[in-house]
Amino acid sequence: MKRVSFAEFGGPDVLRLVDAEEPHAGPGRIRIAVRAAGVNPVDWRIREGQLLTAHPVELPAGVGLDASGVVDEVGEGVTGVAVGDRVFGEGVSTYAEFAVLSAWARMPQGLSFEEAAGYPSVVETALRVIREVGARSGQTLLVSGASGGVGSAVLQIARDRGITVIGTAGAANQDYLRSLGAVATTYGEGWAERVRQLGRVDAALDLAGSGVIRELVELTGDPRKVVSIADLGAPELGVRFSGVAGSVPDALAEAVGLLGRRALHIPVEKTYPLAEAAAAHLDSQAGHARGRRVIVL
Repeated sequence: MKRVSFAEFGGPDVLRLVDAEEPHAGPGRIRIAVRAAGVNPVDWRIREGQLLTAHPVELPAGVGLDASGVVDEVGEGVTGVAVGDRVFGEGVSTYAEFAVLSAWARMPQGLSFEEAAGYPSVVETALRVIREVGARSGQTLLVSGASGGVGSAVLQIARDRGITVIGTAGAANQDYLRSLGAVATTYGEGWAERVRQLGRVDAALDLAGSGVIRELVELTGDPRKVVSIADLGAPELGVRFSGVAGSVPDALAEAVGLLGRRALHIPVEKTYPLAEAAAAHLDSQAGHARGRRVIVL
């Protein structure tokens, strides 16, 4: 089978499309014929060697955590899913023709493989950071870097929970943020003062890693009310860096519920063939996304 792999840490140019042995579903796992794989910032952070503690890597290594596809092997002890089912979930080396998943859910009716592949890690992360930052119904949550995949999920989940969200993004994405229920404003010079003029901020999330931690602490008045998923230096300012996933099965179950109620929709901004994984990583690292980037097979 074909899969994307890297034999050394580095930039997107280390990615190669190679022939590899097919993986197989061990106990408690399923294998899917991959139809689409989500592109996440964690993918290129692992490729660069940034997250070796949280994600140990043995080279050469595959790439990707999220995927959607059709079940074609069911491991020992697995129930509730059968060969031929359409599923989405999280596993390893998902930029490939076949991948083994450790967490999955059936795809809701009408959901495309491309859209489904964009949800697993994104929804888990969004649920986790909302919980960790302690935002509650009736409060206002500031989201820095709100137009990407995690931001799109945070805005919709927070709205569903009665939380007001102020989102920052580039000028081109202001209407997109408003369409998701956020009070939108641009980043760049004077952004913190623009946020102050919009009212009190009870908690804040840094999703872009654009050097705004100090301002987020000032706006909330307490570093314990700020969580970052993108700035590794956040702990130096007393801010929690959230990089370890919680329960993916629970997150997938909640995603299915939100999708069923039409309370969640993250558009796919761009798709790439397997051979263009490096281009997908370049675009992901450049930021400025509106929704998700996905590799399709």
